[in-house]
Amino acid sequence: MPSALRPFRLGLLSALLVACASSTPSVPEPAPVPARASEAKAAPEPLRISVVGTNDLHGWVMPSKATLPDGTSVEQGGLATLAGYLSILRAENPDGVLLLDGGDLFQGTLASNLTEGAVVIGAMNALKYDASALGNHEFDYGPVGPRSVALEGDDPFGALKARIQQARFPVLGFNVTDAQTGVAPTWLGNEGTLLVERRGVRIGIVGLATPHTPQVTNPVNVASLRFAALEQSALAAVKALRARGAEVVVAVAHAGAVCKRGDDPRDASSCDRGDSEIIELLETLPEGTLDAVVAGHTHQPVGHFIKGTPVIETSGRGRAFGLVELFVDPVTRKVLPERTLLQGSIPVCARMDATLGTCDERKLKAAKGLRLVPATFRGSAVVADAALEAELTEAFARVEEEQKRSLGVSVPAALGRNYDAESALGNVLADALRAVSATDVALLNSGGLRADLPAGDLTYGAVYEVLPFDNTLAVLTLSTAELKRLLEAAYGRKGTFQVSGLKVKVEQCNGVSRLASVTLPNGKPLPASKRFRVAMPDFLARGGGGLEDVLKTLAPASIDLGEKQALTLRDALVEHWKTQKKPLVAPASGRLQHVTATAGCPAETTGKP
Repeated sequence: MPSALRPFRLGLLSALLVACASSTPSVPEPAPVPARASEAKAAPEPLRISVVGTNDLHGWVMPSKATLPDGTSVEQGGLATLAGYLSILRAENPDGVLLLDGGDLFQGTLASNLTEGAVVIGAMNALKYDASALGNHEFDYGPVGPRSVALEGDDPFGALKARIQQARFPVLGFNVTDAQTGVAPTWLGNEGTLLVERRGVRIGIVGLATPHTPQVTNPVNVASLRFAALEQSALAAVKALRARGAEVVVAVAHAGAVCKRGDDPRDASSCDRGDSEIIELLETLPEGTLDAVVAGHTHQPVGHFIKGTPVIETSGRGRAFGLVELFVDPVTRKVLPERTLLQGSIPVCARMDATLGTCDERKLKAAKGLRLVPATFRGSAVVADAALEAELTEAFARVEEEQKRSLGVSVPAALGRNYDAESALGNVLADALRAVSATDVALLNSGGLRADLPAGDLTYGAVYEVLPFDNTLAVLTLSTAELKRLLEAAYGRKGTFQVSGLKVKVEQCNGVSRLASVTLPNGKPLPASKRFRVAMPDFLARGGGGLEDVLKTLAPASIDLGEKQALTLRDALVEHWKTQKKPLVAPASGRLQHVTATAGCPAETTGKP
């Protein structure tokens, strides 16, 4: 991030810390209702525990806004609005609500990044979260200050430590340990578990981080940590919690699932085992090990029972929440599984369509006779937390000026992403990256593109949502053989890489990708003796995205991480577009082709490639 933003960033951080520190949602406490005489001798009712889950907020404490084809404006999400839903649940089930988040609290909005997550933690404190899982993007900010990658003498956890100290809830990662000591990092302030009480029931909470964290954050920032496998970690944590008296155990995990259908919560046949860490975990654990799971990481709506355990996850950004209602026998102190209620993804709406009961733009685009009315939930009006809403609105006013800043460039048609294939947005960005760096080739990991680019006037805020990471522009100088090895690693995993300067063919082989061929854009073979200059985000050049093993074989002098650059990769692209003053139009597709392999595939593949 340019050093010119530093005073603005620190001033906004201070203002938000003060503003958010005192905010608490209005939670009405209903008067107790005395039991009727006829009920005095009845069997005691089960104790209801309402587990509310969010995940992958990515800085979206304010609502997402969209305009439908008929011109109607809709909003979804926002933590002040979520507070209204929580008030209803807490009034309905006093002392029975458990509020958890599946991780990736930060990295995604300008306000979140300029405050290094302080605005997010302030709002979560106001909502009285009980715990959060440790997500991979919690490590993205690196040291305190404008650099997102720790250099010599920097504390790679500086920004995260500040947020943990600010939070009035623990951030849990039982399977995360210090590489030197073999135990939980002291700065986490916990050992990865929490014991709380709701309705007199002792509830153990275990936090789990994806073991793939070093591949999906800047690996330099987590080099001193180890991320253990989920199964053995979960078993050890549950054993420890039960020994401490936990009667119910809930996991909050930054490890998720991908399920194509959600119409029947007890039918998980549509869930992709190769891309569903949490399902793989539950299918290996003894049934009943965990009583519920709040998941995250995959940004997919999930509301399924896996071997009897309810799992909830949403698409993230605070647009929805999941709800599991557990019922505990007051005598045996065991969960009654036949009574468990599950709602995987409940949209967070201030206003919703009167017929469809949602504000989700994806479901409203084709709706006829749209009529927005104030939202209700369980028969009660959803009333946003006015104090929190006012504080966030005021704090965001300065940020909005920067978000709305026009770059003087038009986007004639929306540019979309595709995690698994060539995309219009990926082509535009890869071409711009190659032009800015004056290199032969440019590569971008699809997971680094966090939003589509809407049509219209290009604003700084829109670019920031697409590229929220403070990466630098790295350049590698590679022989033809080294370039091919790099591409084999890049295209031999889940997801794909956006490319410029090459034509790439990728084969799908029993669900696993592999590089089939690579040529110059004109179809000619790569010159055997050429030295290729390859541009990419420093996240990849430091070993992220599955490139670590290949990069270890390269001479250090062949890798320029761009650490002396004044601009981030994002801002370098912005300056390039401003100078060019040309509309952003997607080039012709065809540079990245996916085909099905006809021979040479292994008989069977399991897990993640």
